[in-house]
Amino acid sequence: MKIFSAAQMKQWDAFTIIHEPVASIQLMERAASKCVEWILQHNYSLTHFHIFCGKGNNGGDGLAIARMLIEKKFAVTVYILEFGKIGTADFQANLAKLHECSTDIHFIQSTDFFPAIKQDDIIIDALFGTGLNKPLDGISAALVQYINTCNVITFAIDLPSGMFADTSSKDNTVINATHTLSFQNYKLAFLLPENEDYCGNIHILNIGLHKKFEATEKTVFEITDQQLIRSIYKPRKKFTHKGNFGHAALLAGSYGMMGAAVLSAKACLRSGVGKLTCYIPECGYNILQTAVPEAMCVTAGDDYLLSANEIEKFDTVGIGPGIGLHTSYIELLKEIFQKITKPLLIDADALNSIAQDKTLLALIPHHSILTPHPKEFEHLFGKTENDFTRLQMALQKSKEYNIYIILKGHHTFISTPEGKGYFNNTGNAGMATAGSGDVLSGIITGLLAQGYAPIQSCLLATYLHGLAGDFAAAKLSQEAMVADDIVDYLGEGFKSLI
Repeated sequence: MKIFSAAQMKQWDAFTIIHEPVASIQLMERAASKCVEWILQHNYSLTHFHIFCGKGNNGGDGLAIARMLIEKKFAVTVYILEFGKIGTADFQANLAKLHECSTDIHFIQSTDFFPAIKQDDIIIDALFGTGLNKPLDGISAALVQYINTCNVITFAIDLPSGMFADTSSKDNTVINATHTLSFQNYKLAFLLPENEDYCGNIHILNIGLHKKFEATEKTVFEITDQQLIRSIYKPRKKFTHKGNFGHAALLAGSYGMMGAAVLSAKACLRSGVGKLTCYIPECGYNILQTAVPEAMCVTAGDDYLLSANEIEKFDTVGIGPGIGLHTSYIELLKEIFQKITKPLLIDADALNSIAQDKTLLALIPHHSILTPHPKEFEHLFGKTENDFTRLQMALQKSKEYNIYIILKGHHTFISTPEGKGYFNNTGNAGMATAGSGDVLSGIITGLLAQGYAPIQSCLLATYLHGLAGDFAAAKLSQEAMVADDIVDYLGEGFKSLI
């Protein structure tokens, strides 16, 4: 699914109006009817709706929703934020229609007009939509603050009022929605942690915007979906053998952290790789040979890795899970980067070692994949003001160093050297557990070794990783699942793609 900017969403509306064709007021009617349909499906009956409207098209949506709810015998009161200016044409048209069926319409001109809200009432926020381009102030900010103090179920229409669709809303006054009923496609703002508390549960309602616009309009950001992932996935042919699925190497583990090596090795094998060799310290030899008998082992060092002889002979190499931090790693990484020209997987303390000597960034083989969590990303590339600027920095650094960056999180973000960004839409909070990142590293390494292109490995690995986590959480609960459960449910993820 493409993620369009606020400006592009406006263009999509206009394109639909011209090419369907449909009148703008009818498109507004379509959006409002989808919202009412959602309300009815979720059994919000026997309640009083308080609908707060601005005078733009978001407010027009709110007026249309009010009329439809009244027609279905709901108790509805409408409040219009008054600035002394006439509303948009579609707002005015819907206001005229509402006057025909209701007199319970009030204009808010100051804080004295704020209504009393009961605890079992529901608020619908239709004040400001995606067109907002400056923080709320004055009576607008005061009204949003008041609505938030009511502590009742609140539905935001399209976007919580006060939130920007494409840039950071930090320090803005924003509606705290229980549910956000948005139209057609995700907004960028919905996918970033800083907006979680404002959006509540997000529901994307299909209002039938013209498909040709979506197919032809270019975007920077997309959300991965099953259709895209199925186009990447390569089912096995009958007459293949293990040599067809690559030989991967993992540089992993150190004294006290061999669990990371075990998890990564298991995940690599579960991803379908033909053969796996693990470079580990002597202290972990018995552990790995016992826990992962399918993997071969090369020992290099006693308590931590000291070398990686003949590392260049493998189809791909994953570096980092559980290796710890040691000053000798800077030279070891430099040696590996000079020997290998194929894309690598770099994670965990390999990233932290690079952060200690940033000249290593320029030596990383092109199209390699880095998998930092936000703190590791900060160590590598510096602090950012907010989640939006972090995305832009990830895209910039991917282009500068010709690498892929997988910025781990709830909607894991993949930045590419071509300037494109993808959000993963599988996974859950149960995956915020020790070893989950090691599992992802193993999957990526295994896919690279099998011949998947780096971008394909990024997209398929993050999707399967999250999907396996969803299967595990459904069976075990988010609280009880551990990283090994993600490995165990990888097979269910693959089966869902067939």
